Amino acid sequence: MSRATGPVSAFIDRHFRHFNAAALNDAADAYSTHIDSGGRMLVAMAGAMSTAELGISLAEMIRAGKVHAICCTGANLEEDVFNLVAHSHYERVPQYRDLTPADEQALLDRHLNRVTDTCIPEEEAMRRIERIVLEHWLAADGKGERCFPHEFLYRVLRSRVLEPLYEIDPRDSWLLAASDADLPIFVPGWEDSTLGNVFAAHTLAGRITSVQTMKSGIEYMMALAQWYQRTAPATSIGFFQIGGGIAGDFPICVVPMLHQDMKVPDVPLWGYFCQISDSTTSYGSYSGAVPNEKITWGKLGAKTPKFIIESDATIVAPLLFAKVLGW
Repeated sequence: MSRATGPVSAFIDRHFRHFNAAALNDAADAYSTHIDSGGRMLVAMAGAMSTAELGISLAEMIRAGKVHAICCTGANLEEDVFNLVAHSHYERVPQYRDLTPADEQALLDRHLNRVTDTCIPEEEAMRRIERIVLEHWLAADGKGERCFPHEFLYRVLRSRVLEPLYEIDPRDSWLLAASDADLPIFVPGWEDSTLGNVFAAHTLAGRITSVQTMKSGIEYMMALAQWYQRTAPATSIGFFQIGGGIAGDFPICVVPMLHQDMKVPDVPLWGYFCQISDSTTSYGSYSGAVPNEKITWGKLGAKTPKFIIESDATIVAPLLFAKVLGW
């Protein structure tokens, strides 16, 4: 199938011929082949990709029908919304490697939470969203209703209450694009995020009467299994992983769970795999495990297209997405 080739794609084809550059190019082409043949793609997103503004390219991938489900950390879920409403209050610290402990304390005193070279403002981002999402938590709690973390944020976005507060082009928000597409999202370990901490605090203080108001990680695994069982028999599902940790390990385990633990026969394996990782191959590291190791766990097959790009995801992912989009 012919694909549009813009200047970025042409540049990648011309220059990205070896080593990690070639892996990027090959992975992008295999991603497109998977989608063009009718496949679906789950994107697993770790790290601080939302604060790194990956939404600029990821939102386009969602709108173009190149992403069909997302598994992300709680931090990535909320930080896309933080950036949406507080972007002008963020501060970059280009010389972050030179900061002294006193410099770090000064940032804390100003209520600026540093993520590498970028500081997230507590009041304008975290507390602003807390006050708004708390209304939805309390309303659900009062009715005995239970929702997933991403469903509450979908409600906030769909209420349009944040629109007067937008400080970026809303087309650059991946969560807005996901909400518009009603994309399935799975968020393991949400409780270690800022809003997860906030929910726990309000529950401990008695303002939220039941912790059951927020659906759990086990329920996310069950929802993922149900989505996989609905989708995989009709079309192959690929797995595109940014970073390591729980955002990747959680969703990829759904296949062996269905097959080995539930004894479901003929569970299709993931049909494509790519990981962008800055974790070098090492002993005992999941993030640094090569894709072939996943064959032994019943996640990938011997013939599954597999790629690993050992580089900075903030550089690699937008370029790879651009190639898939034909830019």
